[in-house]
Amino acid sequence: MSKPIGVGGKAVLTIGHMAGMIDMVALPLWIGGLMQHYQFSPQDAGITVTLFLLGMVIASAVIAPLFNRIPRRPIVVGGFALAAACFLFMVRLPIDRASFDLLVPLHALAGLGAGCGLSLVHGSIGRTDNPHRLFGMVNLAVAVLGIAVFAAVPGLVARYGASVLFLVFAVAMGVAAVVSLVGFPDMGDEAPRPAEGARTGGASRLIWMPIGVVICLTLNQSMVFAFVERIGAARGFGAGDVQAVLVTLGFVNLLPGPLAAWMQHRVSPLAVGLAGPVGQAVLALTLSSSLVFAPYALTVVLYVSMVIFTHTFLFGLLSRLDPSGRATSGTPAMMMMGSCLGPAVGGFIVSAFGYQGLGWAACAVALVAVVLMLRLRAQLRGHEDASLRAFA
Repeated sequence: MSKPIGVGGKAVLTIGHMAGMIDMVALPLWIGGLMQHYQFSPQDAGITVTLFLLGMVIASAVIAPLFNRIPRRPIVVGGFALAAACFLFMVRLPIDRASFDLLVPLHALAGLGAGCGLSLVHGSIGRTDNPHRLFGMVNLAVAVLGIAVFAAVPGLVARYGASVLFLVFAVAMGVAAVVSLVGFPDMGDEAPRPAEGARTGGASRLIWMPIGVVICLTLNQSMVFAFVERIGAARGFGAGDVQAVLVTLGFVNLLPGPLAAWMQHRVSPLAVGLAGPVGQAVLALTLSSSLVFAPYALTVVLYVSMVIFTHTFLFGLLSRLDPSGRATSGTPAMMMMGSCLGPAVGGFIVSAFGYQGLGWAACAVALVAVVLMLRLRAQLRGHEDASLRAFA
């Protein structure tokens, strides 16, 4: 059952979303820092970050079905606090290849903690009176965070080493834990009302298709975006130019969340779900193959926005297909399932086929997403619920 919450509750959910989604904005710096400063190979850097994201997948997959039956506030606080403690421990490790054996389990444990917190944050957003709009606005906050990260962190990393990035992660997770302790909103534990329950039962088999599309989007996003900084370096673009592109990307990312919220009733989520993967594939192919700075810069700037805009519509669609909050509570699992595979898969592709191979792999994944959306549209057109048929 949807529930209106005040500004304070929305602010807490926004901060929790920013902390849990920090990997979405910091991924190039994360991978690049492990490769450049810790001297990890592309595979080892990808696997290390993948284990953090895999921890989030496991935590969210366990938490989501229990969303309406567990004490949410203490789990959110404990999860973010655990992640903060793990990242603080990483700060104290030597900045060299010898830290690999400790960084790997610490990343996995931090992912488990962050995944618990983010899953319950997303489930709570899905129970609000307008999940689509709120999800668009919390993504605006992540874009603001991205501007700050790309403006400040690369210089600090160059001066003090990649452990600075772990300190930033620790602070973000710690702040999320504190504000959640103080004011995490109570969304209630009621079962869905009969009408909603009936709709959920009829539509439960449909949620797996938009979930699959989200996995494809985030797989492509992390697989390609994780190597944006390295692609720029390999093409001979200056480090200052690449950093400027990443800062610009942060400003551009201010737009898709509010734009998606404004267009909620103007564009079909199915149309967005079809166009998003296609646009993402075109951008990925251009980004990975361009030897000229201008096309590279333009596609980098637009790449994350494509995912934010498309995912906002899919989040709103999932909240309609399952009003209980359980499907949206699984958002970290579906996002991070793609994200956790991306760096590792991308690392192997780069090692075997070079950076251009990333673009062709993204095209193949996008094709799967399009097929899923076409099947969902066909299923909705024949659905007994008129409100769901309207989406088709």
